[in-house]
Amino acid sequence: MRRVLGSVRARATLAASVVVAVALAAAGAAVLLSLWTNLSEQAGTEAERAAQKVATDIASGQSYGDLSLDSDDQPVQVVDGTGRLVAVTEDLERISGTGVDRVKPQAPGAVSGDDDDDGGSDDDPHEAGELGEASFSDGSATIDGDTADYRFAAVPVEADGKGTVTVHAGAPLTAEQEAVSTALTVMLIGFPLLLAVVALVTWLVTRRALRPVEDIRGEMAAITASEDLTRRVPVPDTHDEVARLARTTNETLAALEQSVERQRRFVADASHELRSPIASLRTQLEVGAAHPELLDVGGAVEDTVRLQRLAADLLLLARLDAGERPADARFDLVALVRTEAGQRTGDRVAVSVAADTADSLEVSGSRGQLARVLGNLLDNAQRHTRSSVSVSVRRVGEWVLLEVADDGEGVPAGERERVFERFVRLDEARARDDGGAGLGLAIARDVAVRHGGSLTVREAPAGGALFELRLPWPERPAGGR
Repeated sequence: MRRVLGSVRARATLAASVVVAVALAAAGAAVLLSLWTNLSEQAGTEAERAAQKVATDIASGQSYGDLSLDSDDQPVQVVDGTGRLVAVTEDLERISGTGVDRVKPQAPGAVSGDDDDDGGSDDDPHEAGELGEASFSDGSATIDGDTADYRFAAVPVEADGKGTVTVHAGAPLTAEQEAVSTALTVMLIGFPLLLAVVALVTWLVTRRALRPVEDIRGEMAAITASEDLTRRVPVPDTHDEVARLARTTNETLAALEQSVERQRRFVADASHELRSPIASLRTQLEVGAAHPELLDVGGAVEDTVRLQRLAADLLLLARLDAGERPADARFDLVALVRTEAGQRTGDRVAVSVAADTADSLEVSGSRGQLARVLGNLLDNAQRHTRSSVSVSVRRVGEWVLLEVADDGEGVPAGERERVFERFVRLDEARARDDGGAGLGLAIARDVAVRHGGSLTVREAPAGGALFELRLPWPERPAGGR
């Protein structure tokens, strides 16, 4: 039961049913109230018309005994100004709601304090023969054994010789009650049927609408079970949110597949790159253990340094892949370039540094990571240059531009993006076997991107490779230079 109610389809059906039920109940109540009000007003109009007819006869001077009050379904009472019932419908047995419960006419003087048969008054505000405004009330009456509810109208009239006389006349509410009862019966039968139809339609519509979602869920479960990231979820032939969800899911699967494939290649390439120096170091140590005089200490140290650099590169790449954000520190990029270039005393080609301004060019980020980028670019330039390596730093618009150029063979146009992939070394570089693992440029670009910049390569003026590192120019704080 909990599982059924926990489904989106069941919750949608229940919510739609509740909303429709509340709306139907409110609408039904409003309809019944409006129907009863209108029909009651019609009964009141009918009662007023009957009362005005009798009041008109009284105003014209007709005596109480000559009034036409006989009606099978309209009780009439005529009350004078002293409250004495002077005329009433024949066969009236009981009445309530008019303020006068008596059903038999009273003789003159029957009311205490009434010394005048007509009950007239000299200071009555009505003129003789004038009908006053009707007032209404609800009650019941029994005529000839039949009891029913009535809408009563009370019409005052000023008659010559009689004073102020009030005529009470009622119109039956039986038809109105039957109409309301019929409408209520129809609602009690029709509303549940309509609610059932709404629930059924909602259930079927949501089932149809959520079928693609279930297909997506089933395919994702199959992908999880099989670990086959080449599979894709079905995309419905619609333009709604479900179709966009399916397309986004497929894009996520494609990105995940690429990421997993990249990780697999990374592990395979890392294993390959680690195998060579480890095997070489082991061979040298085994030979040294058997023949100490043949131990190549320099080669062992070189292989150890190579392993150390490769492990440091792999660790940095792992941190970058994990989303490590660079520090938000500001430092002078020109000073960093000059410091790093001055420490490279073992390079075969001297590095020249040029800056087009005497002021500092500040950037924001990790000084250590950007120093690593510069070192990788200079190492790459040293491996390929013939006679010169130059570094320049300048500001270009909203960017700080660092360029490293050499006069080597350069990078072919078709390989200028590929050189930034991990463990990629062009044939010439691989043939040189200078110890590079193909991670330096990949690390440099990743660091540049995470600093909000970019790293590209193009042909240098001297014919070699020109690597351009662009970093955003930080906004200076208020009061800064």
